[in-house]
Amino acid sequence: MPAYPQTIHFVGLNTPVGIEWAARNLDVIGAIPAEIDGAFFRAVPDPAHAPMFDDDIVLSGDGMVAKFTIQGGKVDYAIRYVETERHALEKDARRALFGRYRNPFTDDPAVAGRDRTVANTTPVWHGGRLLMTKEDGLGYEVDPDTLETIGRWNYHGAFTSQTFTAHPRVDPHTGEMFFFGYEADGLCSTKVAYGVADRDGNLVSEHWFDQPYCSTIHDFAITQQYAIFPIFPTTADLDRLKSGGAHWAHQQDLDSWVGIMPRDGKVAEMRWFRGRPGVSAFHIVNAFDDGDLVHLDLCLSDTNAFGFMREAGGIQRDQREISGGLTRWTFDLSKAGDGFEERLIGPPGDMPRLRDADQGRPYRSAWYLSMNPQGGPPLPGGPVGFAFNALLQIEPGNGRIDMMELEFGMAISEPVHVPSAQAGHDGWLLMVVDRQAGEADFKSELWVVDANAIAAGPVARVPMPLPMRAQVHGAWVSAAQLASAKAHQAA
Repeated sequence: MPAYPQTIHFVGLNTPVGIEWAARNLDVIGAIPAEIDGAFFRAVPDPAHAPMFDDDIVLSGDGMVAKFTIQGGKVDYAIRYVETERHALEKDARRALFGRYRNPFTDDPAVAGRDRTVANTTPVWHGGRLLMTKEDGLGYEVDPDTLETIGRWNYHGAFTSQTFTAHPRVDPHTGEMFFFGYEADGLCSTKVAYGVADRDGNLVSEHWFDQPYCSTIHDFAITQQYAIFPIFPTTADLDRLKSGGAHWAHQQDLDSWVGIMPRDGKVAEMRWFRGRPGVSAFHIVNAFDDGDLVHLDLCLSDTNAFGFMREAGGIQRDQREISGGLTRWTFDLSKAGDGFEERLIGPPGDMPRLRDADQGRPYRSAWYLSMNPQGGPPLPGGPVGFAFNALLQIEPGNGRIDMMELEFGMAISEPVHVPSAQAGHDGWLLMVVDRQAGEADFKSELWVVDANAIAAGPVARVPMPLPMRAQVHGAWVSAAQLASAKAHQAA
């Protein structure tokens, strides 16, 4: 059996596991609140085969969809591979056939022109469907009960883009989902397809526009009136790909941009605002309107957080030297010009989580992951190679910050939020926490935390009996939503 490279992408919490398994009635330490009733889905990159090249990365790992089912204080767990076309081809061949990250010119000729996506980034629930998504291809629909893969989803052929974002946004009042695909008509294209689906999951509009250059648009935002597209200078180049090089290379001297357009799809009314050169953000907390002002809160850094993207652009920066923080950009749409205001509102961090009810609206608080220097050196793992070891709650209106500290040798993955039916209660956070138990031995637990009392730590813990690889993003789907799944109706 070919060995995996002993790089940061395949050791520590990134050690391949590759096991599909399920268990019922996992042990629970403490008590899970009865109102937590539904499923916590997680996207877990986990390569099923050793890569063709030793410089492969976490983001190339085959997508696994994991599910914690929580009902009546009991917890079940299951995890399965997403049966993408890529996974099926390599499973039949019993080896890797697809080459470097997002570079089809490095593939085995036997898979030329086949679907390369691994659907490993975000579980998305909308209109009764569960999709596993990665922004380099279309999403794959998965049965939320069995985790069986149903197939690629393109709104019955109505959505014409070749790609679909891993970060759509759902309006909590209208139920509409807003989404896009970049490189929409092929590699290194500047074309972006912007779509809107109604609450039942029907595509109601699709409009295309050009971004200033071909950048990785990982996330975007909506307000009650606008769709907001931040463009950062991590760019693709077709000649570089053809020579076997990296898809993405960060350009530190290139300007960033923000496009703001009416969210109903009037791309002709898009306004472009020029930002600082070299900055980068992969995840947005929220955006909202305030008269003529549009506020955008994002996890900003002074360069790209991914080492392989920096290095491809000739940038040699230690991960610990990257600066930034939770930042608010404010755009005054009543004024001419392409400038905007910038203000730091919170410490550095990423993987933010907002209450679904606050999407696109003024919000009181949000949560995100950060590094606590008192927690010791970070554990190796996760997409950037180092795992977070603290959870923050921030109230941007008054600057209040609270922190859930972890003990030495622990790490935390992105939380999901579960709303509470109790008046005045901020709900609950679910997250997977890892602990190093030996040089190459890691133990994982599901934690349940009171969302407005995070410093108190978990009210319940669920130890996991087998190793778990680090997730990217997750989603909470209530039992009521699961009962309306389209997969049930099809059956």
